[in-house]
Amino acid sequence: MSDLIAADVSENGKSLYAVDIEVNGHSLSGDEPEAYGSANLGPAPYDLLLAALGECTVMTIRWFALQRQWPLERAEARLTHEKVNHKDVFTKTITLYGDELTAEQRQKLIDVAAKCPVHKTLMSEVSIETQAADSADGSSAD
Repeated sequence: MSDLIAADVSENGKSLYAVDIEVNGHSLSGDEPEAYGSANLGPAPYDLLLAALGECTVMTIRWFALQRQWPLERAEARLTHEKVNHKDVFTKTITLYGDELTAEQRQKLIDVAAKCPVHKTLMSEVSIETQAADSADGSSAD
């Protein structure tokens, strides 16, 4: 069984690399920063990747706390990405708010952060298939 998610991305001509993104009924813009010759009109690809990982992390922490009825008031995640010796290194720094959380609950919520689906995807073997559309309207023969 496949859990298909689709995103449509197209150049919009607003700057050298600016794109419009449509996914799940939401419209976003993307671009590269001025340092890469564009106009910084939206998040760059790695910005969006970090945001996806952070969003999934915080949502997973919230879900886990709700399942256990733990007194988590709010969760935040700050993420960074860098290349170290040609290896991608992502760092997640998580802040948990809730004065009534025990030390054990806090640690379990930090541990759960590594179990979010996006984290698992990034750590797994991934397959990316690239194919040409059959026509200029973007349709492809499946």
